Amino acid sequence: MRQAEMNVYDLNTLNESLVMGNSSSAVLLRDTLTTAVAKNVIVVALCISINYINGTLVHTFFKHEIFRVNPRYILFIHLVLNDMIQLSLSGLLHVISYMFYTINVSFCCLLLVISICTTLNTPLNLACMAVECYVAVCFPMRYLQICTVKRTYILIGLIWGASAISILPDIFLLVIVEPPSFFHTRVFCSRDMVFRRSIQKRNTSHIICLVVVWLTLFFTYFNVLFAAKAANADVKKARNTLLLHGFQLLLCMMTYVQPLLQAALLYLFPQHIYKSMFALYVLIQIMPRFLSPIVYGVRDKKFRNYLSRYLMCEVIMKTKPNHHNHKAGF
Repeated sequence: MRQAEMNVYDLNTLNESLVMGNSSSAVLLRDTLTTAVAKNVIVVALCISINYINGTLVHTFFKHEIFRVNPRYILFIHLVLNDMIQLSLSGLLHVISYMFYTINVSFCCLLLVISICTTLNTPLNLACMAVECYVAVCFPMRYLQICTVKRTYILIGLIWGASAISILPDIFLLVIVEPPSFFHTRVFCSRDMVFRRSIQKRNTSHIICLVVVWLTLFFTYFNVLFAAKAANADVKKARNTLLLHGFQLLLCMMTYVQPLLQAALLYLFPQHIYKSMFALYVLIQIMPRFLSPIVYGVRDKKFRNYLSRYLMCEVIMKTKPNHHNHKAGF
């Protein structure tokens, strides 16, 4: 046990020096074995619980055709699936950082590319959902012609294409600059440790993406606002939905300012930096994925009705055989 605690101490010391930029004023702290296990259990439990809820939403979507032919629900379920992938990879990388600390660079690149794409997909998907809401309210007579199932899937493909384009220059630069032996070494799996020479380009692409998404949200929201009427409950609901899109986007933006938040926490709470970093990780990486199914799935009356029917059907199917066996004398 003592040796295990020392291993955790050594890994955390290295991790601390990376997080704090090898600052001479950094205070080296450590997680005990008990704390490390507790943190990973919390992360894994949250990931499994949230993915179970999201998985139920996905199952409900594919079980009922009424959702599969509606662009709104197609975009929503894409957001849910994207969150499931992102959350799974985030939890996996968190556990790996404690269990192995370093992993093979090639495997790390694969995990990072998928994780980066899914992270960027979220704001782009929110922008597309806002545009769909805008068309439904402002152009109701042309909605069926503009928002078709085929165009929705093409749009989802473009979302993934845009995300892939944002990371491809990093990959090309890595292949050109780094020697082939680098891909056979082991590294702490983070974007800054692998794609070390593209931080400035990355910040620029993030700013451009977020500006475009925010402009889209503002444009759609104010157009829906101008089209609103006091007696039109659907328009009010659309306005509230766009506000929720903005709130969700604010949570997504925290991912891009995470280094600044970490630096602020280090300055304010140098003696509790690991607790602060873990709380920040849960807040930024996990909580937004917990809110998505609640905000967009349970809140939607039609989806909620079908979801409740499915759950009640499961309960009935489980109780009927027991009732029958009781009558048969089993």
